[in-house]
Amino acid sequence: MDIPREGHAEKLRRKRILYIIVGVGLLGAAWFAVANLEPAARSIEADSLWMEEVKRGEMLREVRGPGTLVPEEIRWIGALTDGRVERILIKPGAEVTEDSVILELSNPAVERASRDAELQLQSAEADYLDLKVRLDSEQLSQQASAAAVEADYREAVLEAEANEQLSSDGLISNIELRRSQIRAEQLANRHRIEQQRLEKTAESLEAQLGSQRARLRQAEALFDLRKREMAGLEVRATLSGVLQQVPVEEGQQVSPGTNLARVARPDLLKAELRIAETQAKDVQVGQVARIDTRNGVIDGQVQRIDPAAQDGTVTVDVTLTGDLPRGARPQLSVDGTVELERLEDVLYVGRPAYGQPFGKIGLFRISEDGGTAHRVQVELGRSSVSTFEIVNGLQVGDKVILSDTSAYDNEDTLRLR
Repeated sequence: MDIPREGHAEKLRRKRILYIIVGVGLLGAAWFAVANLEPAARSIEADSLWMEEVKRGEMLREVRGPGTLVPEEIRWIGALTDGRVERILIKPGAEVTEDSVILELSNPAVERASRDAELQLQSAEADYLDLKVRLDSEQLSQQASAAAVEADYREAVLEAEANEQLSSDGLISNIELRRSQIRAEQLANRHRIEQQRLEKTAESLEAQLGSQRARLRQAEALFDLRKREMAGLEVRATLSGVLQQVPVEEGQQVSPGTNLARVARPDLLKAELRIAETQAKDVQVGQVARIDTRNGVIDGQVQRIDPAAQDGTVTVDVTLTGDLPRGARPQLSVDGTVELERLEDVLYVGRPAYGQPFGKIGLFRISEDGGTAHRVQVELGRSSVSTFEIVNGLQVGDKVILSDTSAYDNEDTLRLR
């Protein structure tokens, strides 16, 4: 027969309650532990990152910008007068000399004016010669008259002196002596007047000839102008080089000053670089530059800096001091680098994907085992094309991630795979 056990159900109930309490406690402890765990670091492929080691030594500061090769000597040939383009003799791209005729213009009015100016010059020359002959003749007549008066004057002086001697000897009367003296005085006055007239005649001759010479020079200047206009109907290069442009067509009517052709010297080139305005502030005239034509590198020197910025860039002209490589020609696209300065014994690293000079950025520094990268605040200094000066936050030998890590701005640690 069964024997009833007293208190057994109560023991089971208490044990069950105990188990429940212990289970709830364990669940609470587990939840507390999980809640206080740090989130797992995000993983990233190490091979996809650009990493570089921090170094100390000489840092070369440079700025870089695209540009083009342009001729240093360019000449636009303009029209001297109205005209019609009759023929274009040379096409762009051809080599020309100073006397090469590029195109021909026609203008009947210019041709007629040139002939008229030539006739006017011939007439002015004839008038000048005629006046000179007449004035020379008048001057000779005046000189002859003055010479005759002078001869009479000298004769009268001799007669007066002789009569004085005869009068002292009592051979002639005093009246006769006085007459000879008066005649000598009269001829002396006439001689003086004739000399003055001779001087005035010479002055008048020079004045009249000067006036006629002025008219002659005016006719010569007009003829030279018409002759230049006539010669301008044959448009010449005036510079040895390569014909770059002929911006007119046959049959086109042009006016004075219209650009008819552009000639440039292909052997004298310079580089026009477009430097970002934020970097151009340190560029100075005389700094060393290098121009990469993709077929060779040419040494150069900064010649001019444009005072104004355009579209966020500043134009910098670089004179080429090295030899031009083959294929170098005007309008060739190039890349230029300007050397700003050399910094001695500074801490530097490669240029990060973002960051401004003298600013602060967060960079991921690689741990010694290479398994993780931790964000550190880095203070930057002066910048170059491919490097940045490190002012604070890193040490020599530190390896940092320079790639764009903006996708991990909320992460302080990365796990490298």
